[in-house]
Amino acid sequence: MKLFIQLIMLCGLIMTSAHAENTPATEAKATATVKPSDALDRDSACTRCHDETENKPILSIYQTAHGNKADSRTPSCQSCHGESEKHLSSKSVSPDIIFGSKKGVFAPSDVKDQNTACLTCHDKDQKRTNWQGGAHQVADVACTSCHVSHTAHDKVRDKQTQPEVCFTCHKDQRAQVRKFSHHPIAEGKVACADCHNPHGSAGPKSLVKNTVTETCYTCHAEKRGPFLWEHQPVTEDCSNCHTPHGSNITPLLKSRAPFLCQECHDGPHQSDAPAAGNAAGIQGGLSPTLPNGNFSASENFTGRACMNCHSMVHGSNHPAGALLHR
Repeated sequence: MKLFIQLIMLCGLIMTSAHAENTPATEAKATATVKPSDALDRDSACTRCHDETENKPILSIYQTAHGNKADSRTPSCQSCHGESEKHLSSKSVSPDIIFGSKKGVFAPSDVKDQNTACLTCHDKDQKRTNWQGGAHQVADVACTSCHVSHTAHDKVRDKQTQPEVCFTCHKDQRAQVRKFSHHPIAEGKVACADCHNPHGSAGPKSLVKNTVTETCYTCHAEKRGPFLWEHQPVTEDCSNCHTPHGSNITPLLKSRAPFLCQECHDGPHQSDAPAAGNAAGIQGGLSPTLPNGNFSASENFTGRACMNCHSMVHGSNHPAGALLHR
């Protein structure tokens, strides 16, 4: 019995000690160690007012990477819009940074300030290395001119819908891609960003590679070579013959043969003056002159495509392909 009483007293002592550890003062001390800067807690200061009743979607940001609170890198509202302390105390004062290009309740912030807020996180991506000095940065294009962060579906990041965002400004290209011969952009198989880097590039026209030809080779690898017999315009620039966004002449040619070929090959096309690229290195051409010297139309030239004979126009590896015949 004595041993039983001692065990009961010992249990009571343990329970009293445990209760002391859970006193309000102790609980307050434990709560104080939790950081109040959690992104979701910071958002709550904004979402008390900015809820589903907004004209533009606000809460749908939680369906995007910017709202994924399971990721410690996820920003809060204040990470992008600034602390906005004056706005929190008075709705008549705008937040520190307003995104967009059109005036709503408040006028949008300067484009440089908007982009600086985005680049605070996104400047570490190698695709944005050449943003400074790029065509869009020089033209004062804001990130929000193309991207929408509060919507689950950002059109510019979807291959199917990206072109319609780009065509908002690039209207000439909108018309060109609807021509008879075109890259399958409207079909959703090719997007503008497959060839162009909108965030800046070391190459011309914001291309993803340093030259037009290198960019084309990313898809058209069979044209890369090296070839035993090369066609010089091909190695220089594909756009010497092709227009990339669309043409009414297949395949994306700037003009029809033989007129396209005549832009370079403007000499006689006869036995004593062979065409360019021959083994002897003689520069010839395609003007309709018969071997007898009469300036009448050649039956091998008029109304015919040069590629009927010179079929390997991009280059040949055949030992007898000096004239790009095979």
